[in-house]
Amino acid sequence: MSLRLSPGALTVLERRYLKKDESGRVVETPEEMFRRVAANIAQAEALFGSPGSARGIEEEFFRMMSSLEFLPNSPTLMNAGRRLQQLAACFVLPVEDSLDAIFTSVKNTALIHQSGGGTGFSFSRLRPSDDIVSSTGGLASGPVSFMRVFNSTTEAIKQGGTRRGANMGVLRVDHPDILRFITVKEDPSEFTNFNLSVAVTDEFMKALEEDSHYSLVNPRTGTPSGKLKAREVFQIMAQSAWHSGEPGVLFIDRIERANPTPRLGRFEATNPCGEQPLLSYEPCNLGSINLGIMVREDRGGWSFDWERLSRVVALAVRFLDNVIEMSKYPTAEIDAMAKGNRKTGLGVMGFADLLVRLRIRYGGPESLLFAEELMKFISEKAWETSRALASERGPFPNIRGSVFDSPGVLPVRNATVTTIAPTGTLSIIAGCSSGIEPFFSLSFIRQVLNGVRIPEVNPLVAEVSKEEGFYNEGLIEHISRGGDIRDRDEVPERIKDIFVTAYEIPPEEHIKMQAAFQRFTDNAVSKTINLPPEAAVEDVREAYLAAWRLGCKGITVYRSGTRAEQVLTCKSPLYC
Repeated sequence: MSLRLSPGALTVLERRYLKKDESGRVVETPEEMFRRVAANIAQAEALFGSPGSARGIEEEFFRMMSSLEFLPNSPTLMNAGRRLQQLAACFVLPVEDSLDAIFTSVKNTALIHQSGGGTGFSFSRLRPSDDIVSSTGGLASGPVSFMRVFNSTTEAIKQGGTRRGANMGVLRVDHPDILRFITVKEDPSEFTNFNLSVAVTDEFMKALEEDSHYSLVNPRTGTPSGKLKAREVFQIMAQSAWHSGEPGVLFIDRIERANPTPRLGRFEATNPCGEQPLLSYEPCNLGSINLGIMVREDRGGWSFDWERLSRVVALAVRFLDNVIEMSKYPTAEIDAMAKGNRKTGLGVMGFADLLVRLRIRYGGPESLLFAEELMKFISEKAWETSRALASERGPFPNIRGSVFDSPGVLPVRNATVTTIAPTGTLSIIAGCSSGIEPFFSLSFIRQVLNGVRIPEVNPLVAEVSKEEGFYNEGLIEHISRGGDIRDRDEVPERIKDIFVTAYEIPPEEHIKMQAAFQRFTDNAVSKTINLPPEAAVEDVREAYLAAWRLGCKGITVYRSGTRAEQVLTCKSPLYC
């Protein structure tokens, strides 16, 4: 079969995913990569008593990936059927309050990054700076100091020989070192391999609403160690995010209320992009459906193909469950948690493409209703498949004491089934918009691996203009130079409206979209709230509050131009 891959997709695949020989020469085609992955993941069928079906399932997996309907997370594409065979994308490791435990986690971090995974940590258990160290009589250096060890380790390890690892560092808002943590990345040379998030508690939000103080707690003793005014801390968080894009916010108590296995522990941290809360030693494997092609021709236009989506969801859930079995995990503790909870995270990409094909404006009321309906459908079909797999293969082993361990509740194969990931490189391979994000721009430069810059013009401009009968080369040239589609008289107003881009969408509409998907997503939703350069600190603050009000599990706000290297850079000078 002939794969339809863009130049950008081929660049990413050749640099990162395809097999290379000892001299670094690519020795695998994209089609062979998909075949390698499909054959490897289908082998799990034999483990559950159906070896005869493995060949047929392999063909279904291959067709689903090679047609770009669904792609698994990067480590699966990179490692399935190869020596590493580590297929999970993200992990959370514990950081306990002892030197031995800290450096055990450092070692495990190195192993995970070497295999292509990302790691999240909560540093909230570490005693604060200047606290007593009884074994030596000295003073503790605090969480931020130890985070530098993890950052340096990541810098030294290249994932699979192709990319540097990513980390999420989390600190509870009631940790005595919280102010130092919040502001540490205002120095751009600090923690270049970390995303940072503050774990915000319900108590803090209540104090914020009441304009009162809240207590700081020394994690070594569990006793109060002072008070801070919530509004002042909140303002510093907003100021820092305005300045540097970080920290993000995790509403940690809200996240914990959705914990499917509370008897096994509490959520303290997430994966590097924040969409996957995980227990200590827990991994998760992710995959995303390309919504942009879930359409069928309908009277000269497009309509959504619910039947096709249903088929892909069912097959993707089976694929991801197989991945759990086929993966070789970095440590025995991770292996036990992976197979005990069997968490998967099926998500989506190409949502902005889909809205354009359906002629719906991103962020408008119709798009929000459709997003909710869409994710509800995916969730219901995914859980239906997980229940069928439980009947076929057995429920996840840790189901006793979980939220599924109740009279009348059917057993499920997986503790979670859905996650909305950012799909950075996956969306390049699939040739679609990333995750549930709107278009960043209709013409932009995408910075991919090792500084490679790929110019891109949104192909939907040409597609829609041809369908609507106003296509001309002048329009495409205008867009490619960074021109605004709204400047073109031949483009109808209703078409200009559907090509809305990230900075043209009010922050509250971004957040409403995140909330719409979150209502039917088991884990969390990766979504960037883009702000233009002229946005004020108050805009960041209001975005945080809107996310809290609307039921999001966390939020990341990014004001354009606040980082030296952006993944996407628009050609128009307005927001560059």
